[in-house]
Amino acid sequence: MAEKVHGKLGQGMANAAAAAAKLLSLSGLFAVYKPKGPTSASVLNQLKEKLLAEAGIQKCARKRKKQILKIGHGGTLDSAAAGVLVVGIGKGTKMLSNILAGSKKYLAIGELGKATDTLDATGKVTEEKPYDQITKEDLERVLHKFTGDIMQVPPLYSALKRDGQRLSSLMKKGEAVEAKPARPVTVYSLSLQNFQPPLFTLDVECGGGFYVRSLVSDIGKELSSCANVQELTRTKQGPFTLEEHALHEDKWTIDEIAQSLEHCMSLFAVEPSLKKLKTEHSEESTVNCEDK
Repeated sequence: MAEKVHGKLGQGMANAAAAAAKLLSLSGLFAVYKPKGPTSASVLNQLKEKLLAEAGIQKCARKRKKQILKIGHGGTLDSAAAGVLVVGIGKGTKMLSNILAGSKKYLAIGELGKATDTLDATGKVTEEKPYDQITKEDLERVLHKFTGDIMQVPPLYSALKRDGQRLSSLMKKGEAVEAKPARPVTVYSLSLQNFQPPLFTLDVECGGGFYVRSLVSDIGKELSSCANVQELTRTKQGPFTLEEHALHEDKWTIDEIAQSLEHCMSLFAVEPSLKKLKTEHSEESTVNCEDK
């Protein structure tokens, strides 16, 4: 009987060791689905906790070795938004800066006639204006003004920082925050998918540093009204699409991620560059990408 117990314990330890070794060998980029509600950082932490728990890596070991699992994400997605969140693991964290600067696609539902302090449905209404006069043709006509290389003022409620603190955190504390200056951004394509006043749906493909909330607000102003984002979904980031690549929480396992890495890394023609990546800034890269 004792031999059977010892045998099972030994097998269990061997399985745990194999799972831990497999987890720590994972390297590359994959995508997860971020639901509406949690922050990108909390989704990343939840993913990390699940993987460490599956590998049997205890909390005491994690405290001693904070960077035992290098993981980061390729660009914050608003807590009120859902969709593709690209994740780098192992040496893949060093590829995240390319993802951050790459193109993204969003499906946004805007609401005419109401402006909010956050530029989306989570904020307080700061202004209301008539919108009955706005037609589908009017809306389609102004979209070309927001296509191509344009200047955009980022929202006050954002992950951008002042003196090391997020603007959104400073705003919530009631501190006076000045808007960041307008900066150049790129919109590759912009089309109206649906128009049922006061709601309208946009399909947007843009470059890095772009805020859909600012776009919707600016469109409202251009139409002599105002607008805010009701729903926002990131449908694509780089080569990763919501339908094909984003793993939902039930697939956040070591084996599923290993399979996804194999599939996703084949999307990159520059896959061999992983082997050439330098390691000097791995710690800095991981912390920045985790967006703490």
